[in-house]
Amino acid sequence: MATTHAMTKPAAAEEAASISFERFAGVCALLAAASGFLYSLSFVIIKDVTLYSVFLMLGGLLAVPVMVALFTRLREVDASFALLGVFLAVAGSLGSLIHGGYDLANALHPPKSDPLDAANLPNLVDPRSLLTFGIAGIGLFFVSWLITRSPGFPKALGYLGYLLSALLVILYLGRLIILDASSYAILIPAALAGFIASPLFYGLL
Repeated sequence: MATTHAMTKPAAAEEAASISFERFAGVCALLAAASGFLYSLSFVIIKDVTLYSVFLMLGGLLAVPVMVALFTRLREVDASFALLGVFLAVAGSLGSLIHGGYDLANALHPPKSDPLDAANLPNLVDPRSLLTFGIAGIGLFFVSWLITRSPGFPKALGYLGYLLSALLVILYLGRLIILDASSYAILIPAALAGFIASPLFYGLL
């Protein structure tokens, strides 16, 4: 009996730690939903570089613990695909964190000259939002696919994730091919993703 009791202690501690982290990730998901909405508001309507840079950074940072919590759930469905999807999604989150940080640094202390901007060159770390939208969208596709296969999540959440992942990839392609951020081909998917799909997805999580 003593041996059995000793063996259950680590398991109980691990379960308690998991519940604690999931609560933390849940709060992060709600904050990520709000941050994504405010980023879109700042970028599409207010057009304030400082504001949207801050919210882009916050959104990327807050999404990381959410994805880690998702991995602990989705690995039971398929560990390899869960690792792939979450790895790509986290890479996208870190890309948005760095991209937002670069824009914020320039907004707070404008450089005397910006050769990259003058030559219309892409961001060296996140070219045309490759990580922020493209890679994040691909990672979210795998995550959403696993959500639809998991008994612990409603299938509707996975379908919403599919929609968000498609919008993110479309946004990347728009930034890559069309480039002009004021084009409706970019503004419409940006509005759908930022004002509706992303806040709903993270809020429901």
